[in-house]
Amino acid sequence: MASNDPVFLITGASSGIGAATARRAADAGYRLVLAARSKDKLQDLVQELGEERAVAVECDVTDAGDQERAVQRARDAFGRLDVAFANAGTGSPRGFTEGTPEEARETILTNVYGVYLTIRSALGALRETHGHLVLTSSIAGRRALKGSLYSATKFSVTAMGEAARLELNGTGARVTLIEPGMVETPGFSHELDETLTADDIARAVMYAVSQPAHVDVNEIMIRPTAQTS
Repeated sequence: MASNDPVFLITGASSGIGAATARRAADAGYRLVLAARSKDKLQDLVQELGEERAVAVECDVTDAGDQERAVQRARDAFGRLDVAFANAGTGSPRGFTEGTPEEARETILTNVYGVYLTIRSALGALRETHGHLVLTSSIAGRRALKGSLYSATKFSVTAMGEAARLELNGTGARVTLIEPGMVETPGFSHELDETLTADDIARAVMYAVSQPAHVDVNEIMIRPTAQTS
């Protein structure tokens, strides 16, 4: 294992976009710090990618200590952090009178406070390496959806992406906001016959982080071909 191989931290890494991005990043030569609440699923992914290339960190993104430990794990295991991908997120029922206040609170804490904590925890390490911050927002973070608290949280992520870019301007670190349209999600039906896959989004992430140091891809909005809105 080359000691100068770059290091990629992913929250929400146990499934979906996070796991797909981990596989793509590993293929590109990154070492991985995989963070999620499900330690068992993370360990399976570590075994798949190789224990010499990946480590698992049990992490609740709404816990500041957990997020700081994830960044410290990258430093301890690999000596650096080059990419931090704030990907963990959760949905909520459409309609402000649907669901429960507790579910709404969890959505806000995960999608907004959790992203803030990833940024806060990783910023110092990314400044050191002239690294890359990647945030998962959504097309729903660009246009409001009827009765959607989820959409409101993704508007916040969109704003945090630009705010972080401005804060990091001049440091050599870069920021990319990923804004997917309809993505295939287990247990959730879409109106389209053919949606995006997690790997489609992973390839977009890797496109952004693979650009030359002077190129900062700030936003990637990616839709299924058949999606009209």
